[in-house]
Amino acid sequence: MVDKRRGELAAEEAKRARLADSPTTYQYNDDDDDGEGADWSMWKKDSVSYIFGTNDYTYLKLKSDHASRPLWICPESGVIILEAFSPISDQAQDFLTAIGEPISRPSHIHEYKLTAYSLYAAVSVGLETENIISVLDRLSKVPIPRPIEDFIRQCTISYGKVKLVLKHNKYFVESSHPETLQRLLKDSVIRDSRFIEYGESTETIGVNGSLINTKAPTGKDLTIAGLKKPAAQPGSAAESQPDRLILGGDENPEAGAETAAPTAVEDDLFNTVVTVEQEVDEDDDDGDRVHAFQIRSECVEEVKKRCNQLDYPMLEEYDFRNDQLNPNLDMDLKPITAIRPYQEKSLNKMFGNGRARSGIIVLPCGAGKTLVGITAACTIKKSVLCLCTSSVSVMQWKQQFLHWSNLPERQVAVFTSDQKERFAGEAGIVISTYSMVANTRKRSYEAQKMMDFLHGREWGFLLLDEVHVVPANMFRRVVTTIAAHAKLGLTATLVREDEKIDDLNFLIGPKLYEANWMDLSSQGHIATVQCAEVWCDMTPEFYEQYLQVNSRKKMLLYVMNPIKFQACQYLIRYHEQRGDKIIVFADNVYALIAYGKQLGLPYIYGGTPQQERMRILHQFQHNPNLNTIFLSKVGDTSIDLPEATCLIQVSSHYGSRRQEAQRLGRILRAKRRNDEGFNAFFYSLVSKDTQEMYYSTKRQQFLIDQGYAFKVITRLDGMDEFPGLVYRSRAQQMELLNSVLLASDTDANLGDDLAPDEDDLNRRVANRRNNGDFSNTARRTAGSMKSLSGADRMAYAEYNKMGSGSGAGAEQHPLFKKQWNNRR
Repeated sequence: MVDKRRGELAAEEAKRARLADSPTTYQYNDDDDDGEGADWSMWKKDSVSYIFGTNDYTYLKLKSDHASRPLWICPESGVIILEAFSPISDQAQDFLTAIGEPISRPSHIHEYKLTAYSLYAAVSVGLETENIISVLDRLSKVPIPRPIEDFIRQCTISYGKVKLVLKHNKYFVESSHPETLQRLLKDSVIRDSRFIEYGESTETIGVNGSLINTKAPTGKDLTIAGLKKPAAQPGSAAESQPDRLILGGDENPEAGAETAAPTAVEDDLFNTVVTVEQEVDEDDDDGDRVHAFQIRSECVEEVKKRCNQLDYPMLEEYDFRNDQLNPNLDMDLKPITAIRPYQEKSLNKMFGNGRARSGIIVLPCGAGKTLVGITAACTIKKSVLCLCTSSVSVMQWKQQFLHWSNLPERQVAVFTSDQKERFAGEAGIVISTYSMVANTRKRSYEAQKMMDFLHGREWGFLLLDEVHVVPANMFRRVVTTIAAHAKLGLTATLVREDEKIDDLNFLIGPKLYEANWMDLSSQGHIATVQCAEVWCDMTPEFYEQYLQVNSRKKMLLYVMNPIKFQACQYLIRYHEQRGDKIIVFADNVYALIAYGKQLGLPYIYGGTPQQERMRILHQFQHNPNLNTIFLSKVGDTSIDLPEATCLIQVSSHYGSRRQEAQRLGRILRAKRRNDEGFNAFFYSLVSKDTQEMYYSTKRQQFLIDQGYAFKVITRLDGMDEFPGLVYRSRAQQMELLNSVLLASDTDANLGDDLAPDEDDLNRRVANRRNNGDFSNTARRTAGSMKSLSGADRMAYAEYNKMGSGSGAGAEQHPLFKKQWNNRR
């Protein structure tokens, strides 16, 4: 035993020696007593770091007044850790949100990460390289590592030099640096995408060909609708930078630290660097000239992606005040409209330099994303195309436009499968869904006529609700086929499980603003939510079958668990007695219908007609006798139900973090959120010892990163004595089990895949199918030749082995040998 331990120690020492000889990271050499101006060079990393992990930064030298500085900078990963309990944490948080991606923001410690896209977003809203480095150094407990500083300079040196401009329904790549455009034209992808006018020779338009020269537009005062705040003028505080930021609380007077509280100089610095409304546009000089070349409209996405890869990401800005080609839309916010501070901050990021920047604004569900989009539309005052995810959200957006703005109803048109309207006059608003605009199948005459109208004109503003769906292959073509000057994406969950979320940086633009969920909750703008995961035991019969059946039936078994039925019924009754309005979510439509019928409550899914949906939602909002409804995934996004105060999740879409956050958002806008001591409730029912527990843990990760905590409930007190509890007897449970086992694989995996806006035929077919009426309908299923003969349920099959036949060692024909090998 001793010899074995000695051998392990010797192997470990040898491993340390090998790792110490690998110069792969940076070494900190402290040449100064206070740590300022430290030298970072290539080094051989200490073996201790390799033993205890790559996040061991004990070798970093702290500044003398580090106690008053709130940031820790990790030199290798680009991760920045913020002490949220610091007196200046609010200002530091605004700055970090502008330059980094929030990773985790619980109560006391926040984590951010510097990425190329986050620095691109910082430059796009007016921050400069030296300002970013200066503020970061003033807030950091350690000197900025050299690799981090080099990364910031590398990512920001070329950002902001190239813009994509739409003029006269044509796309131009524009820059005030002609050498930058010439460098881009040397790339084969961009060169091949350049539009060549008829009659021009290829030689003239080549790499060194002439560019289009125009005068840069001048910047003027801008008043955002409803805010009444002009943009900054030259000579304002934005032009001056303080020499130093006083931070500290150190007793040593030579360190230059005076107080830990925020000072006037400190506030001035943050107002200069973080607040974009005080920015001065460099293009305001009348002597500036811009150079441009035209690209084909079908190549816009490809060119934007290629420019990102070349470290020249294109900004999209719209000088809407000087646009004389597109007619103005006479719309403004009603006087009763009140803009919240965080909404004002997000709008200042979009209109900070007197023009409309294209980008993404991330706000929690219920925080007023709709009002932000409407305020932006009222500021631009041009024709608007608004795209949503469902027909229900289309009607809600129309209602909100009419409620918050003074626009007459005849100028707000709707384009869905049921309605195909056009607004009156030269300018107006069209509200539609992604699936209607992105559809490539043959359309009806009216739908095609409407699409020709959408494609045949320039739109001043493209408003994209739930923008996280845009990277999908079906929807991303909407961004390039619609000619829009400015694009604004709105979402609460900028996450996807397919790694396509980064595509939004060149499809739409950078992230302009992201709010903190916990801060808005503490300020009363969104509801405080108690989250709980309820563990439901599986009955022996259900669990026995769960261990034997295929994956599709496994999902149906843990969703249809009788104990989960009972827990759902108990929680519904308990919260109805408290006066709550309850939404029950079930992704699986088979389970949704079973729960709804068993408990006698209305349900909505993809096959529910539009009028029926609106009737149920209206009754839920205004009828005191209807306090609970069941929804499938069609209710995940863009459904405004401020009456809902309790949410119960019965089944979900595997491990989707986005869906978990979106469903939580259905109760964040609760009407009673400002009542003292009020809490909304979010329950996730999970069958114990099943795969659902793994999915539930993965789904909660995004909300945990936002600061939410999930409590685990293993037993609901009083449920066993609850009167009228369903599936109490074993006979009832066995009957439910038999119905689940007899369900076809199609029913077992029946998600809500029918898009409600595809066409009316699919909707009617789904209705008849779920009502048990299969007349005049046909279902397409995958099968084989044995299915046609009725042999698809056979459990026994016999094959002749190689070399065995009527006699021992009999040879097979080569054709049958080939078939046998393929079968194996």
